[in-house]
Amino acid sequence: MKSVNFNGIRPIGGELIRPQNGSIPGEAGEFSRTLNSILPSKPDAIKGGAQSPAGLKFSNHAVDRMRSRGIRFSPDDLARIGQAVAKADAKGAKDCLLLGDQSALIVSLKDKTVVTVMDKTALKENVFTNIDAAVFY
Repeated sequence: MKSVNFNGIRPIGGELIRPQNGSIPGEAGEFSRTLNSILPSKPDAIKGGAQSPAGLKFSNHAVDRMRSRGIRFSPDDLARIGQAVAKADAKGAKDCLLLGDQSALIVSLKDKTVVTVMDKTALKENVFTNIDAAVFY
């Protein structure tokens, strides 16, 4: 299973593979464009402070859901998500539901991985299980 961090593609527990010239190695077309749209253009700009999602990864499942549901996050969205993750982590949460204005994310705080992403319409009629915290961002 691969997950995406802000510096490229990193298989969980594996070696970092960096995008070259804005493309993702081994992938083409719409998937690469979608993946690149969630990655900030300047990764170093979001590293560091408590208000950044430094180290937050997106699982393949989450990236696929974002692609299929047309969900994109701006750098400001990513910063708010990072703040929400930090709040949940500070309270000792392990698996968290993050609720935003237009989307929701399930995040495993143990490995700082976004497990899945839903848009506002997918929130209706859903039951969220195996979470121990919810944070509005």
